[in-house]
Amino acid sequence: MTSFDDRERAFEAKFAHDQEMAFRVVARRNRLIGQWAADRMGLTPAETDAYARSVVQAEFESAGDEDVIRKLYGDLVSAGVEIDEAAIRGELELKLIEARRQLIEAL
Repeated sequence: MTSFDDRERAFEAKFAHDQEMAFRVVARRNRLIGQWAADRMGLTPAETDAYARSVVQAEFESAGDEDVIRKLYGDLVSAGVEIDEAAIRGELELKLIEARRQLIEAL
């Protein structure tokens, strides 16, 4: 093996690790925002857990945050919570920061 091959493997491993961490951060963010929304809707602890899981699943429908935002907005409005998409986007940013912090602390 050459040092070039070693460096290439190291870059590939770092890329894979970074992608896994990004996935974990987004999944944690979605869980946190699901818990936040459930609290706003007045759900019970059992309902909150189930709702947070459903928000995490919404991310898998298509790439990007739009599915999550659409789900949260629709559910919050249906529950009678006055909110707009800008507030949800702002909360998503806050939860992203919190999710990163939690994962870094867990390492």
